[in-house]
Amino acid sequence: MKIKDMNMRWATRSVRPVALAGLTLAALGVSACGSATAREGQASSYLTILNLEATATGEEEWEHVLASDVQTNGGVIEDDGRVRMTAAMRDVTSSTGPSTNNLITVNRYRVIYRRSDGRNTPGVDVPYPFDGAVTFTVGPGDEQTVPFNLVRVQAKLESPLMNLRGLGGRVVISTLADVTFYGRDQVGREVSVTGTIGVNFADWADPD
Repeated sequence: MKIKDMNMRWATRSVRPVALAGLTLAALGVSACGSATAREGQASSYLTILNLEATATGEEEWEHVLASDVQTNGGVIEDDGRVRMTAAMRDVTSSTGPSTNNLITVNRYRVIYRRSDGRNTPGVDVPYPFDGAVTFTVGPGDEQTVPFNLVRVQAKLESPLMNLRGLGGRVVISTLADVTFYGRDQVGREVSVTGTIGVNFADWADPD
């Protein structure tokens, strides 16, 4: 019995260092992967939306909630958005200040419509999401105001917006439009920012 007990104790002592070594290697592996993941996609500067507004095409006023007319004088007109954007340094403690590498060039955007009641099926409850192209460059301390297409003509020719025609504004589809702008800094690191604006679709009364 004594020999058996000694063998069991020796086996236990032999296994523990191996197990601890395995756990240590596993922890190092997770830490290394986590660090690599954390570094990916982190540019030295980032985008900030200062203002997001829209206007029905043909109107002069820009609003923070858009009344989108699905039919205007028997025709269909797209609606425009306008974004005012700036950039800032991620490391506010840097003593060197921004350089041309910190400039961010935005080259595209994506619009996704959603409803507060959770009914968000594209082509049934809300218009289809879409991608658009817009190109401008902004740097830390700089501001750019750029127009873009917020509601496409195609959306007004498809369900559910087409179904609102002739209802005289008695039925309104109220949505939130999430607009995400995508770009890169001058060394190729990806940057994005999202803003949201209200869009109410109906067959609104036509202007005189």
